[in-house]
Amino acid sequence: MLEQILTIGFFTAFFSAAVRMAMPLIYAGLGEVFAEKAGILNIGMEGVMLSGAFCSFAGALFSGSLWIGMLAGILGGIAVSMIHAFLSIHLAQNQSVIGLALNTFVLGLTSFFSRIVKEGESYQQLSTFSTIRIPVLSDIPLIGDALFNQDIFTYILYIIVIVMTVFYAKTAKGLAFEAIGEHPRAADAAGIPVHKYQYIAMIVNGILGGIGGAHLVLVQLGVFSENMTSGRGYIALAAVILGRYTPIGTVGAALIFGGANALQIRLQAVGVPLPAQALAMLPYIITLIALLGSIGRSNEPESLSKPYIRGSR
Repeated sequence: MLEQILTIGFFTAFFSAAVRMAMPLIYAGLGEVFAEKAGILNIGMEGVMLSGAFCSFAGALFSGSLWIGMLAGILGGIAVSMIHAFLSIHLAQNQSVIGLALNTFVLGLTSFFSRIVKEGESYQQLSTFSTIRIPVLSDIPLIGDALFNQDIFTYILYIIVIVMTVFYAKTAKGLAFEAIGEHPRAADAAGIPVHKYQYIAMIVNGILGGIGGAHLVLVQLGVFSENMTSGRGYIALAAVILGRYTPIGTVGAALIFGGANALQIRLQAVGVPLPAQALAMLPYIITLIALLGSIGRSNEPESLSKPYIRGSR
């Protein structure tokens, strides 16, 4: 068994699966970074992803187009994020409670409508986005297939990570978003429209979270099932914390979690003599261990999850 694991083929397949499994987490995590940098804690990312997954499935099923399905998934993610934004920004309600309530609401809503959409059929398979192989680069040993033989949204993600990193490090707008998350009153006094920027941040949060959910349906599985996100929204939140609220750090943390998920699948495939349930717990155990290891090193924005009411003291 050990000789099956310690091979180039095993590690090549493992790295490729790790990147593929991490994609929804990275998209959701980057969306959460954008929200939290502006002071909004969206625990409802699980609901955002689930809405994106269901809407992308319904959109692709009825239109016959994967791109329309992806657009529907993005709109589904935005819808949930904007509900959160209205309640947390305009009505200044508790953001943790809002997020948990939205997760429960979206789970029930998508479960109900999925049964209607499927019209009694228990299984409906969609086609998925195909992989795009980049010549030469995809032939690099171990990592070539993982990084350069993926779907189009993986390549788009590379650009998003670079743009977000530069945006926060080098632009005045990026610094303005960070200022809102740290000291919204000072940002307001400096002429930055705090609530406007927070709404923008939540739109981006919905777009990226919706893509993360849609990726599960339109790239990985081709089907929608009830509660198919299975806690990925919460793992994305953990990735943001472990990644210290930075785009690059969040990507690295999400790859760890994606790698854990890929590892348990690969170990089952080679017949490791452990119960399948124990191996399925591996991603969540690693999430907990990683979070415990990050205690005391958090860089969370000073005003994260604290509603800003203009004129209040």
